[in-house]
Amino acid sequence: MHQTISPAILYWGTPVIIISTTNEDGTTNLAPMSSAWWLRQRCMLGLASQSQTTRNLQRTKQCVLNMPSDSMVTQVNALAKTSGRQDLSPFKKAAGYEYVKDKFGRAKLTPMGSEMVTPLRVQECPVQMEAELVQVNEMNCGEEGMGGFFLGLEVKILKVHGEESIVQIGASDRIDVDRWKPLMMSFQQFYGLSGRLQPSRLAEIDEEHYR
Repeated sequence: MHQTISPAILYWGTPVIIISTTNEDGTTNLAPMSSAWWLRQRCMLGLASQSQTTRNLQRTKQCVLNMPSDSMVTQVNALAKTSGRQDLSPFKKAAGYEYVKDKFGRAKLTPMGSEMVTPLRVQECPVQMEAELVQVNEMNCGEEGMGGFFLGLEVKILKVHGEESIVQIGASDRIDVDRWKPLMMSFQQFYGLSGRLQPSRLAEIDEEHYR
């Protein structure tokens, strides 16, 4: 039996990302998020238009998408409900957000230099993707009171860094999916991936075919 429901959010399950962007003073801001999906070498990010991350990304056109493993819940939680903006929005004030300048220090994460962009990478994250902004799309157009509140930001992936432990042996450009354990979020709760269920017919297509 099915019943009609009206969830306030539709976060069915996506990977957690810690986005690095550059503040006006040159420091790096970190922000966890999970509204993201990929197609080829592009990624769509769903962000609030007035967040510090969005403002930084629109100003500098650069970011790093750091993907934590399922063992990094503590670090991600340390960044949750923090903001890089001192002038918190009414929504964030009501939700208990606080301004934090040093996000690396707050989450006990290690900064490391990037190769093609200015924002620093998060050393502890097994996957780090340097990216540049290519297009901004306004979301929720036509919904009363929501115009301009959310944006869909398309970024182009410039360089991917993968920890050696998750790279396939003998195939340096491929991720070993049995060893890569991304942290997932579903309806605001953290989850990990279960083991492989059974072979997928899509896996019959060589990955290089998509290049």
